[in-house]
Amino acid sequence: MNLPTRLHCRPIQDDDDLVALTLLIRSAYAPHAASGLRYWATHQSVEDTAKRLAAGHGYVGVLDGQIVATITLRESEPDSKVPLLAQSDTWSFGQFAVAPMHKGKGLGRQLHDFSIATAPQLGCRVMALHTAQPATALITMYRSWGYTEVGTCDWRPHTNYLSVLMSKAL
Repeated sequence: MNLPTRLHCRPIQDDDDLVALTLLIRSAYAPHAASGLRYWATHQSVEDTAKRLAAGHGYVGVLDGQIVATITLRESEPDSKVPLLAQSDTWSFGQFAVAPMHKGKGLGRQLHDFSIATAPQLGCRVMALHTAQPATALITMYRSWGYTEVGTCDWRPHTNYLSVLMSKAL
């Protein structure tokens, strides 16, 4: 009988290797790039990774001493052009990635659940996300995690697709 793999989840630390983390993110998003979707994560630099982490609360999942997953929670963005993301009690997440060799094992769900469990103590009442409208498998996965579609947002020309906006109350 195969037991589920338990991931050690923790906040990002100053000594975590951002080069390796960026490579993990880019490799996790590579199938999206291959399908023609231009997520920021498909081509972000190490500097971009650091900047995105500094703008939020970064978490990693560690397995056998190696970081195999990451997610960044971002507090409300009062200046956002997306009204939901500007609401004071709504946070969002991004830079969500699982190393390709570990996908399909439930590790992403473990890291997601660990990270959003901290958000209510910091004032978050609603968690939001946006992902490419053509990424139907991701949308289906997020629905199974309790998120509902609440609209769309358009980040073009930074991306090359319309985004689906999803949220769930915490």
